[in-house]
Order: sequence, then structure tokens, then C-alpha cells
Amino acid sequence: MSDSWETDIASLLDELLDVQDKLLKLFNRKRDLLIAADTAGLDALGIEEERLVQALTASIQRRQELLERAERQGRPAASIQQLSRSLPREEHQRLYPHVSRAKSNARLLRHESLVNWMVVQRTLIHLSQMLEIIATGGRLQPTYGEGEASGTSGALVDRAA
Repeated sequence: MSDSWETDIASLLDELLDVQDKLLKLFNRKRDLLIAADTAGLDALGIEEERLVQALTASIQRRQELLERAERQGRPAASIQQLSRSLPREEHQRLYPHVSRAKSNARLLRHESLVNWMVVQRTLIHLSQMLEIIATGGRLQPTYGEGEASGTSGALVDRAA
């Protein structure tokens, strides 16, 4: 029975590692496209990203099913790592590098996701500042003031513009 566990866990990890590797490459390309403001390239990545998200979701579902089966059989079921540790030593040692790499990749994916989020946030701040410059005509006076109306108006809303 433990041979089946090793095979099932190894199969899951192979599938997961493949998806993680593809996602890491996609995130790197996405970051480069975000920095280059290549909207056409970003649009093209959308289909591939959706496909990888679906594959990752399938891996998560498969992991959940494996852990539920382990729990029904009285095996440790908190994580794949814990389940693999419950296998005989030789089998656990064969699985350990894959489990370790999957954990490492998960950390890298979180990091890359955060980096991409930060790039997008910086871009939004920059665009917001550009819109404010356009709206105020580049003047340093605040658009809104306390108590008195602002004496400036933006070129986009001026009749004279």
C-alpha cells in the first residue's frame, strides 16, 4: 500500500512542479512586460496565465483528495510533507527533494506575485500623479483646499482649452 502512496505523491509533485515552473517563467515575463508597459504582450499572457491557474487549481484539488484519503486511512493528513514523512524511510527520501522544491517554488511564486503587484501599484501611482499634473496644469497648488475654492483648474476642463 505504501508503494501506491509514493506513486500518488510523486505524481502529484511532478504535476505541481511543472505548473510552478511554468508560472515562475510567466511571472518573470509578466514583470518584464509590466516594466516595459507592453499592454499587447500582457494581453497575450492572459490566456496562458488562465490555463496555468486552472492547472494549479486541479493540482490543489488533487492534493486535497490525496490528503482526505490519507486521513480516512489514519495517516497524517495536514500536508503532503507530513504524509510523505509517514512513508518508509527509503520512499520518504526519494520524495523529499520534490517536496522541498515544491515548497521553495511556492515561496518564489509568492515573491514574484508580490513583485508584480508592487510594479502595478507603482504604475498606478505614477499614472495618478500624471493625471493630477494634467488636471492642475502642472501647478503645485492643491486641487482641493479647506474652506476656500481652489483658484486653479485643469486644462482638460477649461473652456479655453
